[in-house]
Amino acid sequence: MLSHLVYVSVRKEECTDEEIDKILAACKRNNPKLDITGVLLYSKTHFLQYLEGDYKEISGLYEKIKPDTRHKNVVLITTGPIEERTFPSWEMGSKEIDEDKVEFQTDLSKEEAQAFQDIIAGKDQEGNRSIQLIKKFFK
Repeated sequence: MLSHLVYVSVRKEECTDEEIDKILAACKRNNPKLDITGVLLYSKTHFLQYLEGDYKEISGLYEKIKPDTRHKNVVLITTGPIEERTFPSWEMGSKEIDEDKVEFQTDLSKEEAQAFQDIIAGKDQEGNRSIQLIKKFFK
């Protein structure tokens, strides 16, 4: 069943920009075989990843991601069925963000900006809201 999964985690200090490049290279190499697409938002201190594909594949990938030593405090935000992919041609899109100066491609209300900060901090686990905010980075 076509599904999505969103999680946030804390990026460890030892996780360099070169490590991020390795993560993205592995996604581009491995995700097409699994028919997984999605995006990775990252800052100096956090990761927020949106995955989409077959439920078994993305949940299996998530189980491999959780123990990765480049991050900690992994929090599942949402998972569930979807009718179509949001990022159908992206093995893994990515964007580095400055959490203090988040720039969305669309206007963002103060409430949405606060909601995004709560999601990144793992404080808010409302799945639909997190998906809508993630999409605003890539419009």
